[in-house]
Amino acid sequence: MSPYHGSGPGEITPDGCAVEFYDLLPPMGEAEIVHAALPAGASILELGCGTGRILRPLADLGHPVMGVDESPAMLERLGELPAVRDRIETVRLGRVFDAVLLASTMINTDPAQRRAFLRTCREHLAPNGTAVFQRTAPDWFDTAQPTAHEHDGIRRVVREVHRDGPCVDVVIDYHVGERTWTHAFSRHPVDGAELAGDLAEADLTLGRWLTDDRTWFTATPRTPRTPRTPRTPRTH
Repeated sequence: MSPYHGSGPGEITPDGCAVEFYDLLPPMGEAEIVHAALPAGASILELGCGTGRILRPLADLGHPVMGVDESPAMLERLGELPAVRDRIETVRLGRVFDAVLLASTMINTDPAQRRAFLRTCREHLAPNGTAVFQRTAPDWFDTAQPTAHEHDGIRRVVREVHRDGPCVDVVIDYHVGERTWTHAFSRHPVDGAELAGDLAEADLTLGRWLTDDRTWFTATPRTPRTPRTPRTPRTH
């Protein structure tokens, strides 16, 4: 079985995310971190935007935004925000943005997919643009263990933690009232040398760390690039 799967009420996306649960999650300061790293009014493309939990407050902060997600059910929760239904690895919009956002620790996917994600980021980044990333805290891979805590009415129970070399497989239960969702996923660490190499392969270079725990950081283009001819996107 794939390490990415989920269960619970409502639709489950191909990577195991429960649409109804993600629609309940409140913003947790992500938009403010991104906003502080960018010029006022910078246009933002969020890859893997989900229900718009980060994209919506960024729009409220004055940024023209667009989202990309492969789940039509997720995109239905975006309301009037513009979005395209496609996979991060393959989407090509034929235009660039002042900023490209890859949040929710998606950069900690397996190395091949991570490099594909980074190529998509670069493809849509303006020559003087900024890519913004959120990664898993590096020490988490050594310290992750079964735990439980509650916040904002959501009880989060890390039920299983399995290590296979540097990769960590996790099973989490989310409880909200009488509803329970389960999500199983893998996280792959990316150290400084690997990150620098993967960024360089995508024609990006590390910018600056945005948080003290080094979970948020920026990258910028190494060389100018002309956007390719767009293919027809699938809109939600």
